[in-house]
Amino acid sequence: MTYQDKQIQCSECGNSFTFTAREQEFFASKGYTNEPKRCLNCRQSRRNTRGNEGGRDGAPRQMFTAVCAQCGKECQVPFQPRSGKPVYCSDCYTAVKSAK
Repeated sequence: MTYQDKQIQCSECGNSFTFTAREQEFFASKGYTNEPKRCLNCRQSRRNTRGNEGGRDGAPRQMFTAVCAQCGKECQVPFQPRSGKPVYCSDCYTAVKSAK
C-alpha cells in the first residue's frame, strides 16, 4: 500500500501536524488502526506528565505488603497476594526468573 503525508489537527493544542507516509507505514506494521490525535510536542508533554505517576489513570500505584516465599523478608508488591501463590521480593524474583 502506498501512503501519502496527511495533515491532522492536534486534539490538544489545535495546531496542524503532518502524519508522514513513513509514520503511517510504521503504524500499519504494528497493527495500529487509529491515526495519532496529538502532535509530537503534545504527545511528549503527555508522556512526561504521566511518566512517573504510577497507574494508567495517573493515580499512585497501590502497593501491598507480602512476605517473600523464598527468603522470608517483608516486601511491597503491586498486586493483591493470594493464598497458595508464592510471592517473591525483587531480589528473589530476579533469581527465580533467571533460573527458568
